[in-house]
Amino acid sequence: MRFSDIVVRPIGVVRSGFGQDVPKGWEDSISEVHLDARWAAALEGIEEFSHVVVLFWLNRVRGEPVLRIHPRGRQDNPLVGLFSTRSPRRPNPIGVTVVRLLERRGNVLQVQGLDALDGSPVLDLKPYLERNDRVRGAVMPDWVTGARE
Repeated sequence: MRFSDIVVRPIGVVRSGFGQDVPKGWEDSISEVHLDARWAAALEGIEEFSHVVVLFWLNRVRGEPVLRIHPRGRQDNPLVGLFSTRSPRRPNPIGVTVVRLLERRGNVLQVQGLDALDGSPVLDLKPYLERNDRVRGAVMPDWVTGARE
């Protein structure tokens, strides 16, 4: 397979009520992930997990990625490479967020803490697995941890 042959197809859509921007306090927001009906059976057992990883396409991001940026657009943050940030302007604008799973109704998941705009295509869902997804002793720079705010 050549890399140019990679094709990604959405499996559903986000219903968040967020229009143009994700508002402050999004961590507490309630959203829904609506999967195409053909994928409903693939959700079997998801209710047993407290958290889910949602991968989605940042379909409203415009402009070319900038290789070096000041995180959060703040000049007091250091100039770092794009891949050292969660900037939405990326070579492949894929968003990823761990959310709390509140409820499943058929092919619809109600979740808390999804930072995706309404209508964002959902690419995949994965259960959050502490043994795989949690990293003990992870280190992050001050501008991430909030020591500079």
